[in-house]
Amino acid sequence: MESRVKFLGHPVHQMLVGLPFGVLAMSFIFDLVAGFRDSIGLFKAAQYMIAAGVVAGLIAAIFGLIDFLAIPGGTRAKRVGRMHGLGNVVVIVLFAASWLLRRDHPGDPGTLPVVLSGVAFALAGVTGWLGGELVDRLSVGVDDGAHLNAPSSLSGKPARTR
Repeated sequence: MESRVKFLGHPVHQMLVGLPFGVLAMSFIFDLVAGFRDSIGLFKAAQYMIAAGVVAGLIAAIFGLIDFLAIPGGTRAKRVGRMHGLGNVVVIVLFAASWLLRRDHPGDPGTLPVVLSGVAFALAGVTGWLGGELVDRLSVGVDDGAHLNAPSSLSGKPARTR
């Protein structure tokens, strides 16, 4: 099932998810390192990363929702897509809560914001796996004619040409 929104022949959702996933994951890593090194700067950097990751995640979610709505009902792909999407909503909410809790003391966020980020980080691993399941096992977002010798998406030729 091909993605409904593409840019230069590639699914927009799949292009965008790397940024929020990476930035949010690094924010948690920075929190851990900051806690061990007592680094105000790393805690502050984590706060900025969380803000960027939440915004980027919301943008990526728009395109994911468009693709999700095109998945036929009653399929495993629809069930996995629902878990993937709802799980990612929880991830964004948890990171947003962490960001809000640390606003007044970004260099010393305390325990709860870091724990929320840790739980969100772990859940993002699960939802990322579900996203991989959608693409790699269920072919959601994959060009219907994809094959090993398909022409470049920039060629203007359909992938089905063999």
